[in-house]
Amino acid sequence: MKKSTNGFTILLVLLIALVLGGIIGDVFSSTVPVLSYGKTIGFDAVTIDLSILKLVLGFKMHINLSGIIGIVLALFILKRF
Repeated sequence: MKKSTNGFTILLVLLIALVLGGIIGDVFSSTVPVLSYGKTIGFDAVTIDLSILKLVLGFKMHINLSGIIGIVLALFILKRF
């Protein structure tokens, strides 16, 4: 019988795979430069000043090829188990 996997576990595994893939891509970028090819997505910081409260919101994420490979491998492993 196949166990059900909840959404939090899938999200956590995909996030770990993306981070590890990014680290591997940075480490091996000198020997295999295609692994470090990637794009940055997101938006710059926006400041909202309300006199008594100041909010700074921003988000940037750099995704490279090795991170995508890590996500694909993680999805393959999750599907098998």
